Amino acid sequence: MASESPPDMNVGLLMFIAHRSMEERIFAELANAGHRDITVAQGRLAARLAPEGSRITDLAEQAQVTKQTAGFLVDQLERAGYVERAPDPRDRRARLVRLTARGRRLADASNLIAARIESEWAAHLGAHQMRALRDALAQLREITDPYA
Repeated sequence: MASESPPDMNVGLLMFIAHRSMEERIFAELANAGHRDITVAQGRLAARLAPEGSRITDLAEQAQVTKQTAGFLVDQLERAGYVERAPDPRDRRARLVRLTARGRRLADASNLIAARIESEWAAHLGAHQMRALRDALAQLREITDPYA
């Protein structure tokens, strides 16, 4: 039987709790698989990388951190071999941060773990409710995600 959420818990907090649970499980499984050299802050920044790469200023804005913080996190990710800096083909003075092969493997592993967690959630909620949740969140993204 579905439990009711306390009346003082707003939808944002409920979404955050689910997000945090998934994030913690992903990082725990990555650590168990030998990826102990990536932090949550680094992972959150890396998750914002566009497929063709992103400028540090864009990453900072999207992650809502300073440019200096984003640069520091990128430096750490670069030292660990997850990202590289490359010239931006649209502006040779600028640099793009993009995933390396090691970074893509980590992203793929993270996505597989997330898919497994979603399957568990779907088994708990039922396929219909899970589909409705996904649809509702996708619609909400239209008005909440300026980077969509």
